[in-house]
Amino acid sequence: MDPLLLGGLVALVTILVLFSGVSVAMGLLIVSAGFLIVFDGMRSLELMPEILFGKLDNFALLSIPMFIIMGASIASTRAGADLYEALERWLTRVPGGLVISNLGACALFAAMSGSSPATCAAIGKMGIPEMRKRGYPDGVAAGSIAAGGTLGILIPPSVTMIVYGIATETSIGRLFLAGVFPGLMLVMLFMAWSLYSTWKSGDTGVLSQRSYSWREKFEILPRVLPFLAIIIGVLYAMYGGVATPSETAAVGALLCLVIAVVIYKLWHPRALWVVLRDSTKESVMILFIIAAAGVFSYMLSSLFITQSIAEWIGTLDVNRWVLMGAINVFLLIAGFFLPPVAVILMAAPILLPIITTAGFDPIWFAVVLTINMEIGLISPPVGLNLYVINGIAPDISLKTILLGSLPFVACMVLGIVLLCLFPGIATWLPNAVMGGAI
Repeated sequence: MDPLLLGGLVALVTILVLFSGVSVAMGLLIVSAGFLIVFDGMRSLELMPEILFGKLDNFALLSIPMFIIMGASIASTRAGADLYEALERWLTRVPGGLVISNLGACALFAAMSGSSPATCAAIGKMGIPEMRKRGYPDGVAAGSIAAGGTLGILIPPSVTMIVYGIATETSIGRLFLAGVFPGLMLVMLFMAWSLYSTWKSGDTGVLSQRSYSWREKFEILPRVLPFLAIIIGVLYAMYGGVATPSETAAVGALLCLVIAVVIYKLWHPRALWVVLRDSTKESVMILFIIAAAGVFSYMLSSLFITQSIAEWIGTLDVNRWVLMGAINVFLLIAGFFLPPVAVILMAAPILLPIITTAGFDPIWFAVVLTINMEIGLISPPVGLNLYVINGIAPDISLKTILLGSLPFVACMVLGIVLLCLFPGIATWLPNAVMGGAI
């Protein structure tokens, strides 16, 4: 069978298997084993165990469970509420300070936890009722939290970026740095839309109300500064040459657990067990997907599907930006139905030779891919963040939440366009800190 036709058949079968409800990892293994048996015979399965476990034989993978523990220990405390309250106290006199506080709290908490649903739940439980009480439109209140929660997979430290780095053998340090300015750019775009939408609603009185004394502003800082210090310390250790990403992640996880115990009294063994149990479940899920995706990539390469697609793309007489537009559409559609980790592990090995042949920077592309995955988190039919918001604010209809999040989707699309026009937004910082692109 022609490799391109076979690739289309693999894509169709993979979609059908994943839509059947089977887990992503098992689905990839089933598809890989099935096509290898049909086209290479039973002997081809002898390599599957070696590939499966060999894919996990990577020291960099240790950073994934460590960063997950770091985020879980934060998400299990009142850190989100304290972070929100601290920003509210300091920004309340700024026009639109409350919505800015919510988005700022989402960005910081997302950076600490790396989990979009956890960010939506932690900040939304306090932020949404407070914004509605002060007269902010329901769409702005719900949409801003849903969109702000997606920042966790872009702003470092990001598990999604680690997975991309492992899948494409790209520097994780560069990927982390590449997400800084695009993440801040999205925060600014989100804030700009939220303030405009609030102003357009006509009730300008909600833009600035309550004031706090200096004593009230400073007394909240000891609860949040240690977490911010850990983030800064982790990034400094990583880029200052002090330790590897895996080592810094381990130290960060330990320090977050210590702070959760000391500051938030998370000393009960049962509470600590929940943190470790949930972290283990999520880590095993991601690592299993990584291992299964390794087998899936081997199957594609063994059947010459990856090479044929890359060669076919190279023969197309189209502008490279038309090609990038088609890739973005594909990523958007995939992100609507699959979690970011699964999309990256399935698509990155195929797309990387295509984008490098077309002259695109793989570090820059990682940021574009991640923003596409962010859009999927607040877009139906899956749109995980939409359902989290609906769960914590059930009196706001899902339709209102969806309509409120659509302008933020537009902000993300605008962010992708700006990255295409000014790629230095993503590539300047990595090159400035770590030298020219490698």
